[in-house]
Amino acid sequence: MQFLYYLDDVFTITNFALLLLGTVGGLILGATPGLSPTMAVALLIPFTFKLEPQQGLILLGAAYTSTVAGGAVSAILLKIPGAPANIATTLDGHTMAQKGEGARALQLSFLASAVGGIFGVFLLIFLTPVLAKWALAFGPSHLFWMAILGVTVIGTLDSSSVVKGLLAGCIGLWLSTIGFDDIMGAQRFIFHDAVAGGINVIPALIGLFAIPQVIMMLTKGRTDQSAEVITVKKHPIGQAFREIIAKRTAVIIGTITGSIIGLIPGVGGQIAGLVAYDQSKKFSKESEKFGTGHSEGVIAAESANNAMVGPSLVPLLTLSIPGSPTAAVLLGGLLIHGIFPGPDLFINYPAVAWTFIDSMLIGQILMCIFGLYIAGLAASVARVPHSVMAGLVLGLAVFGSYSVQNSMGDVYVMAALGIGMYFLERFGFSAAPLVLGLILGPIAEANFIQGSMIANATVGMGTYFFSGWLNWLLILIVLASVSYSIWMEIAQRRYTAKEDIV
Repeated sequence: MQFLYYLDDVFTITNFALLLLGTVGGLILGATPGLSPTMAVALLIPFTFKLEPQQGLILLGAAYTSTVAGGAVSAILLKIPGAPANIATTLDGHTMAQKGEGARALQLSFLASAVGGIFGVFLLIFLTPVLAKWALAFGPSHLFWMAILGVTVIGTLDSSSVVKGLLAGCIGLWLSTIGFDDIMGAQRFIFHDAVAGGINVIPALIGLFAIPQVIMMLTKGRTDQSAEVITVKKHPIGQAFREIIAKRTAVIIGTITGSIIGLIPGVGGQIAGLVAYDQSKKFSKESEKFGTGHSEGVIAAESANNAMVGPSLVPLLTLSIPGSPTAAVLLGGLLIHGIFPGPDLFINYPAVAWTFIDSMLIGQILMCIFGLYIAGLAASVARVPHSVMAGLVLGLAVFGSYSVQNSMGDVYVMAALGIGMYFLERFGFSAAPLVLGLILGPIAEANFIQGSMIANATVGMGTYFFSGWLNWLLILIVLASVSYSIWMEIAQRRYTAKEDIV
């Protein structure tokens, strides 16, 4: 119970002020398209040079936590995910905002984030040694099957049919191969200098989600602005609390999924929300409502996003292995102050380690409080006429894409992908499966190649990829996911056929 002993240190004037600053700043940065949690933490590292180690970590940890949650603001109101982790939030959250339920969607997202985040931090507190050993069990073969499991989600992810979802996912997988091969250094599909370094996921994310929205707004022409404005419905916070309790199945699924995925080094939290969304849809009694503005989709996605934050730090603090890109930046923040994470961290630097973890626990609560406060104010964005909103969104898209690498090439890629996605959407394709393919492609390829090299030097391909209880567990989950998707598609078609007959 050492974490209780150091809890008072969080509430010193300087530490608490930094916690507030990191929380509010993280919410603002998270709501800005293009500024991912990794970039937000990296931008704040120079400000920690003159601070004490625990003070610097409090600032960085608060920013990490609240940036993940803050990405839901732009995802819900503008259909532009603040970060890859917020992709699934757009699927139902933006539809709710279009119905005037933006305040409700934001309230649910922040409450779900707080529940998932607090659970994740408690996992970090109580199960760190056990979880660290379990995380080490994942090798290239297991991470490959994890990526394949993510691919199985593609078919049913916000698409009018499994076939179109898979085709969109295949386009994303192809886009992920553009650039230089990481192993052999071979050129692949480099048809322009802008894609020589591959397609960065942030500009792609902004283009695929934002540009189709801008084009649709502009194609409506100069209509009556009053007809464009959406009436924003007020939503009592107490009602949001009751809805979270009523939808506890979605919270549980999202929290457990996010915790497991956050723990696995190299997988990344960006797929946590998507996998949680898919699993919540499969277990829900109202699965047909997903994608139409259903609150369970928002709750599952956002609880998963923040639940992965705590477990992603387990390998970092105990084994010096970053569990996510943002954890890798936090590792740099530790090393700058001369602190080397590892098994002895909690012995040599207990005040630093436990104060940092305690601050993340309190930070989840503060994030929820500030998020609920701004929910109603932020939802008023829906009142902005489309003609004005199109210009604002386009400006944010260009700024967010350029700021990733200070490159106009990223802006060109963003625009090209966005225009292409606009035409794909007209034929019933969805951006979410495409982005998931883009994210999972490098993970699957890198781990398959590494696994192949190990297998060829040791036991052979078949034995390496198809032996061991963890491999078989993941394979069975993949098969179950594919079978369920096919069964759901057949059942949906039969139901539609019966409705047509009636």
